[in-house]
Amino acid sequence: METAPGPTPSIPARLVRRALYGHVRPHRAAVALGALLALVGAASGLAQPLAAKALVDRLGQDEPIAPVLLALTALVVFGTAVEALGSYVLERTAESVVLAARRSLIGRLLRLRLNEVEKTQPGDLMSRITSDTTLLRAVTTQSVVSAVTGGLSFVATLVLMGFMDPVLLGVTVGVIVLIGGAVALLMPRIAAATRRSQEAVGEISTVLERAFGAFRTIKASGAEARETAVVDAAAQRAWRHGVKSAKWQSLAGSSIGLAVQVSFLAVLGIGGARVASGATTVSSLIAFLLFLFYLIEPVSKLVEAATQFQMGSAAVSRILEAEALDVEEAGGAAAPGHGPVSVVFDEVSFRYREDLPPVHRGVSFEVPGRGMTAFVGPSGAGKTTVFGLIERFYETGGGQVLVDGRDVRDWPLAELRAAIGYVEQDAPVLSGTLRENLTFAAPDATEEELRGVLVRARLDTLVERLPEGLETVVGHRGSKLSGGERQRVAIARALLRRPRLLLLDEATSQLDAVNELALRDVVAEVARETTVLVVAHRLSTVTMADRIVVMDGGRVRAVGTHAELVAADALYGELAATQFFLPESRTENPKITNERSQMTDL
Repeated sequence: METAPGPTPSIPARLVRRALYGHVRPHRAAVALGALLALVGAASGLAQPLAAKALVDRLGQDEPIAPVLLALTALVVFGTAVEALGSYVLERTAESVVLAARRSLIGRLLRLRLNEVEKTQPGDLMSRITSDTTLLRAVTTQSVVSAVTGGLSFVATLVLMGFMDPVLLGVTVGVIVLIGGAVALLMPRIAAATRRSQEAVGEISTVLERAFGAFRTIKASGAEARETAVVDAAAQRAWRHGVKSAKWQSLAGSSIGLAVQVSFLAVLGIGGARVASGATTVSSLIAFLLFLFYLIEPVSKLVEAATQFQMGSAAVSRILEAEALDVEEAGGAAAPGHGPVSVVFDEVSFRYREDLPPVHRGVSFEVPGRGMTAFVGPSGAGKTTVFGLIERFYETGGGQVLVDGRDVRDWPLAELRAAIGYVEQDAPVLSGTLRENLTFAAPDATEEELRGVLVRARLDTLVERLPEGLETVVGHRGSKLSGGERQRVAIARALLRRPRLLLLDEATSQLDAVNELALRDVVAEVARETTVLVVAHRLSTVTMADRIVVMDGGRVRAVGTHAELVAADALYGELAATQFFLPESRTENPKITNERSQMTDL
């Protein structure tokens, strides 16, 4: 079963902090502005207890209090307005951070090497773009500002409390340190629970992606209830880990109130005794208590910042794992060049993974420019892999693949693929309109070129029949088209690109006899001016090839024309006699079985 991208048990905190800073750095001016506004709002809040002390003193001295009340009201309004503006700046910046992270991650994931994609779960990769990047919203802006403003406000409040009464300050700090130490022990638990929760969310995406990718199969198999149970199990795991994370966050948050309440009781008792002894005044005690309650906000910000950092660290770790996956070289659009190309395989060896057996064992053949070459052989012989190596979806383990006399590794990747038109076995069609699918590989194609390729691929009658013509939406993965129509769309898309090399992997397997005959003629016409390589199991397709490469057991066992191979190669002769039905459905003759065993022993 496929796995999520190589889970890293523990990414060093240093790398996580560096990655977080990398997300913040382009927006540091906006973050600084938000922090400044937050500090101004905090300063206005700090002035309020002092104004309250002045108010109490004036009441005791029977002086007018209107000016102090007006000043206190102005402070409250000003502080609220400034904090609201600072909050907007930070929220807007946070959205910008998430957008930049998603753009970067999407651009990287779409350039992943094919072998990386094949060993990962698409749903998990999608959750890293959608869910994990969302957690950056708070940790890269709000938590940074909360840590700075909360820390400064905390220190400033303690300084002012120290001026009021150092003894009561000592009592307050003692309580906060005691409870703060307990809170610090909760932070790693929050990080671990958040990471497991995000992984479970990735599992949900993976299971749903699998289900919607085989929707008809699920319905035909009556498996709706079973698949629902699988999704429900993943959702339950996400819920459990989310609840666990919420539990630790709640404990951390409630500890703030506990610290303040215990401090309040201690200060009230000790402070009352000091007022009674004349060591301090009532107004000073009231101001100190106001400062104590004001201390809730900066302490809350510090705890919130620590909590958000733990949650964000879990998300950043998953994003870093995705960014560590191997990608292809960057490259934009490239001109396809002119003229057909030759293809040479020189002692090519290849395996998909180290723990799997070789797919190619010294494969060698030459295909000149122009003409049609067919690849035949039993399933698993390595025919489709030939196309994957030409496109550089994979790198060879040994030997060389030459296109137009150049090793494919020496070609700029964009230039190499611009020269190739590729029709895959399953003829994928993307969600969107028919026009978008046809012009997917040639976005600059003209209307005249488009009409011409519709006729060649026998799609013109389909377009006329559709209610919105080329603008008709074809559905998810072309669900509104038949299998044969999807194959014709894929062929038309490849032809519209005007490739120098056309790769057709069983491109007519789902076509009816009439359409197959017509498209065979089109392919034959294209082969007169382009190099065409075909993987086929139909004898009618193979016999029209200029040359045929017979593959078996990861090797090339024979090359020639149909007539030559029928006479000279036992495997080809039997395949031709059985109309190229898959070898699993026939009884092999002893000669072929013996030859295969000898090749395996080589």
